[in-house]
Amino acid sequence: MPLIKSTYHPKFPFTNTHVNTIFRTFVKPNSITYTRERLELEDGDFMDLDNSKVGSKEVVIILHGLEGSSTSNYIMAAANVLNANKFDIMVVNLRGCSGTDNRKFASYHSGKTEDLESVLNHVEKNHHYETIILLGYSLGGNILLKYLGEYANHINSKVCCAIGVSVPCDLKGSSKKLAKWYNTPYMRLFLKSLKIKSLKKASLFPKYNIDTQAIAKAKNFKDYDEAFTAPANGFLSAEDYWKQASSKPYLKNIQIPTLLINAQDDTFLAESCFPIEIAKDHAHLILETPKYGGHVGFNQYLMYKSGYWLEKRILSFIKNSNLL
Repeated sequence: MPLIKSTYHPKFPFTNTHVNTIFRTFVKPNSITYTRERLELEDGDFMDLDNSKVGSKEVVIILHGLEGSSTSNYIMAAANVLNANKFDIMVVNLRGCSGTDNRKFASYHSGKTEDLESVLNHVEKNHHYETIILLGYSLGGNILLKYLGEYANHINSKVCCAIGVSVPCDLKGSSKKLAKWYNTPYMRLFLKSLKIKSLKKASLFPKYNIDTQAIAKAKNFKDYDEAFTAPANGFLSAEDYWKQASSKPYLKNIQIPTLLINAQDDTFLAESCFPIEIAKDHAHLILETPKYGGHVGFNQYLMYKSGYWLEKRILSFIKNSNLL
């Protein structure tokens, strides 16, 4: 499918990438009352799934970004709009992100597609939906896109379409971009949360002999992934993790209508995170690259007004995906 022109044309102050990125953390959408269910995994771990149901036969399964959860503002904004338009919602809190520590030493990472497969198997067995839509943000978007390509030949037939937002589909490129000086505030926030979790893991699981000093001293994702993510998840190094977990090599295999929205001014994304050449000749992948948007931003209003451009774009794609 050809690349498409975006309808997102914001006015000041949302032409500033940092304003767009940070804005959602200050303006909260209406809260969502979730019903939680615990998904027990085959390896003895678990994930908490938060549901917001309106009695629909269609469900949107949502994957949050790095250190996010079902209570992240961008998740609740989507849930508000989708519920209002008669879609049930299931938010997957990735391992260790639901407010309760997971049981294993390792938790989640950018390429853990087997966990999404477990969720879909659970939904098929225990819920009675006729249609499933997949939606992933940032890290969750990478998991989603990798899953669509990796499991392309045996995805549940009820999955009709998918949307990825602000996806670092090349993890190496994204990690290098995030290490730039202008991303220092974001990097510090991510690492603060990740270090607390991983140092706690190291104390609870001393047999893994994780270098806690290296974790504590980490200044970027190269340092952190080398010290914790890679050894905790069976990768040889940060480079090996980035190579194996990136969704970009799997995009060519996607076989259902899929929309990828990456803003050109997203300071988290390197040039390699814009798979223009792949999308140009792809039968199912649509790439939309607005000039503005920041990282999971795409704001329009200074007050929350029944959804931002992003939520309306997601809804529009879902409703029209059967025409693709």
